[in-house]
Amino acid sequence: MDRVKGYYQWRNLPHFDYEGLLQMITYRLDDALPKETLNRFFSKNESNLKIRSAIETHLDNNHGSCILKIPIIANMVIGNWQHFDNQTYDLVAYVVMPNHVHILIKVYKNISLKSIVHSWKSYTSNQFKICLNQTDVQIPIIPHWQKDYWDRYIRDEDHLVSAINYIHSNPTKVGLCTKDEDWPYSSKFTN
Repeated sequence: MDRVKGYYQWRNLPHFDYEGLLQMITYRLDDALPKETLNRFFSKNESNLKIRSAIETHLDNNHGSCILKIPIIANMVIGNWQHFDNQTYDLVAYVVMPNHVHILIKVYKNISLKSIVHSWKSYTSNQFKICLNQTDVQIPIIPHWQKDYWDRYIRDEDHLVSAINYIHSNPTKVGLCTKDEDWPYSSKFTN
């Protein structure tokens, strides 16, 4: 396991890695955001919040292979998160979108956020091909996860409520369903 690092910069993104924090994490498939588009966002010399907003808008337009909307893949990603719930973190809220994910966890003591996200990505990337072989979907090049991730620590109760609402309403906001609880790849989903 990587050690807990506190605040640090890795690649283009800042990270805040402290044990015991509630963290909202977003990561995407590597084909969801072309490198040219990403470079254009970062070349504008804007704040991280403006860059993140531009990236989120782009992702919500469902660019790339969008393999995460395939039920067997979406459920595998969720199952992986649930596997480590109550072991290295508490799983608070999540949503699997067609080309990216949002998850909110409370990180346990002596566990680095970077190692948690790495374990999720490593396992699920290795499972993509296996899952796709069980479907009729033909993907010429199987995507992997982007190398980095966005994290945002939750500052207070209002921020927590706002983050959970953002996660659960993302599919509704972009027109994937009409009610938050109808999106099957969300912690808000009700059968």
